[in-house]
Amino acid sequence: MQPYYVTTPIYYVNDEPHLGHIYTTIAADVLARHKRMSSFDTFFLTGVDEHGQKVQQAAESKGIEPIALADSIVERYENLWPQLRVSNDDFIRTSSERHKRGVQAMWCRLENAGAIYKGFYEDWYCVPCETYWKETQLKEAECWESKICPDCERAVEKVQEESYFFRLSGFQDRLIEHINANPDFIAPESRRNEVLRFIESGLHDLSVSRTTFSWGIPVPGDESHVIYVWIDALTNYISALGFPEHEVPKYWPADVQLIGKDILRFHAIYWSAMLMAAELPLPKRIFAHGWWTVEGEKMSKSLGNALRPADLLADYDADVIRYFLLREVPFGHDGDFSFDALKQRYNSELANDIGNLLNRSLSMLDKYNGGALGEQGEEEACDRALIADVAGMQRDVDEMLGRQAFHLALERISSVVRHGNRYVEDNAPWALAKAGNEVRLNTVLYHLVETLRLVGLQLIPFMPEKAGTMLSQVMSTRVNTSELMFHDLGGWGYLKPGHQCSKPSPVFPRME
Repeated sequence: MQPYYVTTPIYYVNDEPHLGHIYTTIAADVLARHKRMSSFDTFFLTGVDEHGQKVQQAAESKGIEPIALADSIVERYENLWPQLRVSNDDFIRTSSERHKRGVQAMWCRLENAGAIYKGFYEDWYCVPCETYWKETQLKEAECWESKICPDCERAVEKVQEESYFFRLSGFQDRLIEHINANPDFIAPESRRNEVLRFIESGLHDLSVSRTTFSWGIPVPGDESHVIYVWIDALTNYISALGFPEHEVPKYWPADVQLIGKDILRFHAIYWSAMLMAAELPLPKRIFAHGWWTVEGEKMSKSLGNALRPADLLADYDADVIRYFLLREVPFGHDGDFSFDALKQRYNSELANDIGNLLNRSLSMLDKYNGGALGEQGEEEACDRALIADVAGMQRDVDEMLGRQAFHLALERISSVVRHGNRYVEDNAPWALAKAGNEVRLNTVLYHLVETLRLVGLQLIPFMPEKAGTMLSQVMSTRVNTSELMFHDLGGWGYLKPGHQCSKPSPVFPRME
């Protein structure tokens, strides 16, 4: 089978999971599920970034060891993903021994390539962003004598220490050449252009070690230095695959790495340059999605609107959350989470459209045929049009997910559902039954049930539980959605005359 590798960023353990974390992870899960169903040998990685000054300081403030703080946050992530029906194949921790081996091997590889040298760092550092800045890049504070980080607009501190550096400046031309030669390497296009502008403005060598804290992985041969986050955290994508035991691990390079736009520079530039220096393949695609506001306001602890996943799951089914996040906003754009929008989207597309088509189709099949599919007659033009639309949906969804256009894929599925509901109205099975036109009635009901089966199949990656319940009613047996494959079930005509469907039970009851 052809391999497919999708990753999320590893999430920092200085805070509990929030809406941004679940957005990226659900998107990656949809891709992984779709590829598994498409017969790809799929590997889906997520995890946590545990090292660094922020974690050490936070642990010290609580009077505990950094690993204890990390353990408490890691547990929240590991408990959350199954609740959201996330099917990751692995969960990498940067405190693990396998990751430590990978990071130190990457360091040695970069050092042996002449890409790392020792020097002295004297400039500005933002602890929250874990980013070094030149003074010319900083903002001036308005109310006090201080310098402000251009990313998070918090105070930076002057740092003077011995440091190892990565020769990032030496990769400027190669990075530009690679990005121009591979238009799909960075997405969306606006982010690609942003990265190119940053590189063209000039790259500076990158400080990649610290001596002012100890919570991290020691530099091989110089344990007074801790390997800094860019080499440490970014190496997770290959340490989880068995690097360095496998020099170029199975599944590498990644097919798509999903990240938030705030860490695009570190992945598209720093990570890519390190891979070039280490003579390892670059990921095929890096996709930076946008940020969410809540009811029109930026999420913050002070406003109390951070939307804790546990609170969302207490009020809404995980599949509904998954559907809304990927349907509401084009992936790559910023979006606003509104409870009214969630309810409206649910009622219009899930309850009214999909739920209505499922309930009315299976109800009529039960009423007129005892739930069994009958022998069909000759196909009419409207039947062939529905079959063609369903076939087109399957091709289009595959293509749209290949470019991470989740909202378009869901709209394409919805368009078939709307077509199905029009087909009901146009063919009026109740009138066919009243007129005693049994053959045409059988034909219409068969086309509706097959449409529902194939719609449910396409919805599994997005809503594995709800779509599974749909299919279980169509198939009249409990289906295991993790075992369903498109090549087995994706063709029109899988169900045969005599197949028995279940009586319908509401899958999407209307939300008041």
